Amino acid sequence: MTALPERIRKDLIQAMKAKETLRVGTLRMMTAALKNKEIEKRAPLSDEEAVQVLKTQLKQRAESIEQFERGGRSDLVEKERQEKIWIESYLPEPLSAEDMEKVVADVIREVGAVGAKDMGVVMRESMRRLQATGKMVDGKAVNSLVRRKLQSLPENASKEPE
Repeated sequence: MTALPERIRKDLIQAMKAKETLRVGTLRMMTAALKNKEIEKRAPLSDEEAVQVLKTQLKQRAESIEQFERGGRSDLVEKERQEKIWIESYLPEPLSAEDMEKVVADVIREVGAVGAKDMGVVMRESMRRLQATGKMVDGKAVNSLVRRKLQSLPENASKEPE
């Protein structure tokens, strides 16, 4: 078993001993999601895959919070927020906006991107480099940043077709 699922399992045991019912429920849900992914994959999960499962759980909590706020269910909003905090505690720290911007700018320069048509190449390389940092990377934020940077580039009409 990799380090992250093992840590969650140990924390579940501690929470059960401390009779923290909401935390126990959250940790059980996380454990079940990890186990389901492991069964689907038919192999143990790497820490990166486990983090991806938890990111999905985090996204589900954010969507639930939004739905419950619209429905006026403040009691459920608070429960989901607390679950979200616990899930986040198992994820790597997020990458700073400055670091993300620097990597994207470097990739744009290195691949010679000239406009929106280079979006795929820049996104692929940017995500590869950003994920290699070991920090949590928000793909939507990267996509938005890449799109903004590419749109701000002056189209290089003199570039020869290859």
